[in-house]
Amino acid sequence: MSRALVLNATFEPLSVVSPRRALILVLAGKAEVLLESDERFRSERLDLPVPSVVRLSYFVRVPFFRTGGLSRRGVFARDGYRCQYCGRHADSIDHVRPRSRGGTHSWENVVAACRRCNMTKRDRLLSETPMRLMRPPAEPPRSAWVASAVGQVPSDWLPFLDRTAEPVARTA
Repeated sequence: MSRALVLNATFEPLSVVSPRRALILVLAGKAEVLLESDERFRSERLDLPVPSVVRLSYFVRVPFFRTGGLSRRGVFARDGYRCQYCGRHADSIDHVRPRSRGGTHSWENVVAACRRCNMTKRDRLLSETPMRLMRPPAEPPRSAWVASAVGQVPSDWLPFLDRTAEPVARTA
């Protein structure tokens, strides 16, 4: 089964949970379904749609901004699983300024790379190679942690993750 996105009462993303947990929140009256998937939960007496996006009916105060930690999956998601040197499918990560030369392990210094480009660059600086970055590495947007949590964000979730999107109107 897929996963379900949980939104705060203010429509900001809070977490990604199992569909079963999302349905429990809805049945307990703690959340409302904003988007349903094509799948169904069936029991002897109930036939319910599987929630894909739910919104809590009360506000949860979050004392910090959630960001995705630096991880291979996060770097691949940020770079679209493409090598930032040649554009092929990436299967490793590369430090733009090698750690052996004082580079840090941070979002601004790590990119996705194919094995061929990673082996070609080795532990050299970009200025010492003919290679160029397709785009400079940067920290991903605040909602990028969702991509790290699920691998690939379902297209149905994009309106809820876009900060400029209008809140979805409640259905009766």
